[in-house]
Amino acid sequence: MTSTTPDPTTTTDPAGTTTTATTDPKATTDPAGTTTTATTDPTATTDPAGTTTTATTDPTATPDPTATTATDPASVPAASASAVSASVPADSATPTPTPEAERLRRWRLVLGGGGADGTGCELRGRDAAMDGALASLYGREKGSGGKAPGGRRAAGLGASAPGVARWLGDIRTYFPSSVVQVMQRDAIDRLGLSALLLEPEMLEAVEADVHLVGTLLSLNKVMPETTKETARAVVRKVVEQLEKKLAQRTRATLTGALDRSARISRPRHRDIDWDRTIRANLKNYLPEYRTVVPERLIGYGRAAQSVKKDVVLCIDQSGSMAASVVYASVFGAVLASMRALDTRLVVFDTAVVDLTDQLDDPVDVLFGTQLGGGTDINRALAYCQSRITRPTETVVVLISDLYEGGIRDEMLKRVAAMKASGVQFVTLLALSDEGAPAYDRDHAAALAALGAPAFACTPDLFPDVMAAAIEKRPLPIPDMAEQR
Repeated sequence: MTSTTPDPTTTTDPAGTTTTATTDPKATTDPAGTTTTATTDPTATTDPAGTTTTATTDPTATPDPTATTATDPASVPAASASAVSASVPADSATPTPTPEAERLRRWRLVLGGGGADGTGCELRGRDAAMDGALASLYGREKGSGGKAPGGRRAAGLGASAPGVARWLGDIRTYFPSSVVQVMQRDAIDRLGLSALLLEPEMLEAVEADVHLVGTLLSLNKVMPETTKETARAVVRKVVEQLEKKLAQRTRATLTGALDRSARISRPRHRDIDWDRTIRANLKNYLPEYRTVVPERLIGYGRAAQSVKKDVVLCIDQSGSMAASVVYASVFGAVLASMRALDTRLVVFDTAVVDLTDQLDDPVDVLFGTQLGGGTDINRALAYCQSRITRPTETVVVLISDLYEGGIRDEMLKRVAAMKASGVQFVTLLALSDEGAPAYDRDHAAALAALGAPAFACTPDLFPDVMAAAIEKRPLPIPDMAEQR
């Protein structure tokens, strides 16, 4: 006989075999001495042969090694069908879809519901919820007031702040941040939800990006005081992200350009500009030695010792330039932080506002703008021209789509005059990553004829454009065919 510790649940059969039952009062022993263990799950059953069938959702339950687990819902009572289904591995319960099924699923999400989708694919669970979030935004025509074409009712967000807040939470659950930002922008445009952004609760729910900042700036004048602090917090978050992304490369690129633009005649060895030095001493070439004797060295200076260049950013604040205003304000603050640059920032519509004294905080600059209104480029350039004191050391950057409401010929004359005085004049049709902008092609062509080509510029390219302008090199102009 096997010795065991005293346990009221331990028994010994006549053959001398000890059988230990669980503490569960439902444990039983058949006449053959085989223990049948029933778990605490009421769905566990035992057939007349003494074989235990265990169906449980409790991960701590440990069935008898001889127990048989049912995997067929039809083999257990209906009450336990859900428990059995939950215990089946995901791979067997939900087989991996075939490539054809996955393709149909994706097309179904793209096309939306209704008989017209033609896929015959039924969405369930997460896919159905994702489809509902998409239908709320794209399931009706723009400006249809919540009705689908033909007068059918369609899903929509409506003008309910709680409903929109829930929808914003849903899309952040189902889609990556970049897609969420696109959907938010479409919701504001298609469904006219700008007014809801005046509510602090809504601002806290949205995914902040450059386009949202532009929308908030356009609402600045009608924004209640209770919302302004939240709006500033949203704008500051975006500005800080942009500064973190753009500032270091901008400073490094422009510092190098400033150093190279300052020429000295007695440079240290590491500061020698060999290309210019060789060209300046070609007259001293010795053919027999195949050597140039450098009587005069030309080198790079150290720009950080004093102000070397003046930069004027002249920014069109019409409604179509919202994203450009945001990026230009951030770049303006970065340039203003460099001691070797004297930076001025001017914004304009039909009036001109100098925001240079606010450049230490780009958020203040942004809230000092007023998006919308007309455009008078000539007037803005007249102001900038009056502030230029060192033409040959000045870079003027006009950021505008060139839709001029002022005097066109006067505008072109001012640009020509600045170019003739030695100013490096740069025209950016947009400073954003939104792709090809709309712009006045006639004015762009006229500026190009003056030697001031107009082109769209991404934030990543802007430091290189400024470096080229500072060094008076040809500008790295993108392929204009790609911008059309």
